[in-house]
Amino acid sequence: MQNEEKKQETRPHRGPGGRWNGEKPKDFRKSFGKLLNYIGRYRIAVIIVMIFAAASTIFNVVSPKIMGHATSELAEGLMRKIQGTGGIDFPKIGKILLFTIALYLLAAAFSFIQGWIMTTVTQKVVYRMRKEISEKIDRMPMKYFESRPYGDVLSRITNDVDTLGVGLNQSITTIITSIATLVGVVVMMLTISPLMTLIAVIVIPLSAVVVAMIVKKSQKYFKRQQESLGIINGQIEENFSGQLVIKAFNREKVVMEEFGKTNDELYDSGWKSQFISGIMMPIMNFISYLGYAGVAIAGGMLVIRGQIGVGDIQAFIQYVGNIKQPLTQIAQVINQVQSMTAAAERVFEFLDEEEEVPTVEDPVRMQQVEGAVDFDHVRFGYDPAQVIIRDFSAHVKPGQKIAIVGPTGAGKTTIVKLLMRFYDVDSGSIRLDGHDIRDFDRHELRENFSMVLQETWLFSGSIRENIRYGRLDAADEEVEAAAKAAHVDHFVRTLPGGYDMVLNEDATNVSQGQKQLLTIARAMLADRKVLILDEATSSVDTRTEQLIQSAMDRLMKGRTSFVIAHRLSTIRNADLILVLNHGDIVEQGTHEELLAKNGFYADLYNSQFASQEA
Repeated sequence: MQNEEKKQETRPHRGPGGRWNGEKPKDFRKSFGKLLNYIGRYRIAVIIVMIFAAASTIFNVVSPKIMGHATSELAEGLMRKIQGTGGIDFPKIGKILLFTIALYLLAAAFSFIQGWIMTTVTQKVVYRMRKEISEKIDRMPMKYFESRPYGDVLSRITNDVDTLGVGLNQSITTIITSIATLVGVVVMMLTISPLMTLIAVIVIPLSAVVVAMIVKKSQKYFKRQQESLGIINGQIEENFSGQLVIKAFNREKVVMEEFGKTNDELYDSGWKSQFISGIMMPIMNFISYLGYAGVAIAGGMLVIRGQIGVGDIQAFIQYVGNIKQPLTQIAQVINQVQSMTAAAERVFEFLDEEEEVPTVEDPVRMQQVEGAVDFDHVRFGYDPAQVIIRDFSAHVKPGQKIAIVGPTGAGKTTIVKLLMRFYDVDSGSIRLDGHDIRDFDRHELRENFSMVLQETWLFSGSIRENIRYGRLDAADEEVEAAAKAAHVDHFVRTLPGGYDMVLNEDATNVSQGQKQLLTIARAMLADRKVLILDEATSSVDTRTEQLIQSAMDRLMKGRTSFVIAHRLSTIRNADLILVLNHGDIVEQGTHEELLAKNGFYADLYNSQFASQEA
């Protein structure tokens, strides 16, 4: 029942295509600029990479021209031999070749060093980003996690960061090297023949225009691809964890259809983005071949006229190939930059989300909390346009047991969330021992509360560790004492490994009722002044409920307790019952007083609880 209430209260509407309403349009330039600023602290390392890339490029670019000298010397030697005026100077050619090999080795060494530095920078950026995301999660308000599918959040943390890391490592180095190579090659080509250079470089602006057109066309599909990937991750996570419910309600076909629709959207955006960006290479090759043809014709004419040597043509042809290579690399890396920027955009959106402020200036410090709680004309809505709690007022004395009842959607769980400051009230106030809870540091405020929820939460670890989560400094004897008080000790000792038995990820190796008992033991160990029970016994059978009820009574003795009621045993002996309907208290009093009024509570009791007595 509370699950439905939570969804009704907190889930916003998802628009067409799975996008959340209110999401701002993507901005490629802004996101890319933000990424550059993010890696700004590593600018010295990036500058070193640029220097080494430039040095590597210089050695690579100079080598073909020097190699051309060897070709020219060989051609001239053959001509001297034919004319009988001399022969081939092999020692000179050997020196030229050795010098060329040395240049290529130096280029390889500089390339290796700049690659190593860039990889180090990339891993530091990814490490820093994952660390900031992890820290950000701890500062996020509950409304963020309750308003988004878990899979989409996980996709930002895993897939998007991985995409960013791979793209950052490869694209920056490639862009730096390609630009340096392009500039160096053009300079060397000019030293051979300005005419041939003009013919060859005509392909550059033409290629740039083609690349710009293709990038503009494919960018929107890359954005859609990253969005669809996040949605599909969310569906997979929800469907996998909810298999029991899906099968129980025969929803397999509907789930498959929904997944198929999202998968089709991912396929469509992925296919279009890859196809449009994929036609870049054939077009670039065609343009470069036109450049080859023009250079070959012009070079032949210049050789005939004696303006350049044969080795110069050989070197120039190599340079034309070298012009094609950086252009091709830039064309290829553009796809990666788009995916990287789209991923970075989603990560930065997460990092820029509103945070929960844990501290306040001059916070309230209390040595000992008595447990008096006052709700003073509280008004609240998850959405300002939809108010859940309209005008809620109540005074709870220290040590009282307060039951909160009402139909689904009345705001019972919302009251608890406001009390714990998972959300802040829109107006009015909630006071603990006379102090507004907004004047406390959130962490210090929550140290006074223990919670047992309908939805049990256990993590992958031993039973002892799960109980000790209530108080991390508790000794083993205290853990076992809390387990005995919650009637957990007996069944734990029958399990293989006892308290050291490891629960799996979803704690499916124990029953639902046993999981509930473990969370109750955890609350007992925490030993806080204010206790919140959100239908804590809803997953426990009647016999088990009777066993733990006495322990629950001992736990609540001397503590202020808020019980979201479901079963009669938790309602009848309450000091005060608050009856909620549409966010307002419509009745309050003891069980007998409310039945005597024969009002809303009596109708609710007769319709929902009388059958349980029978």
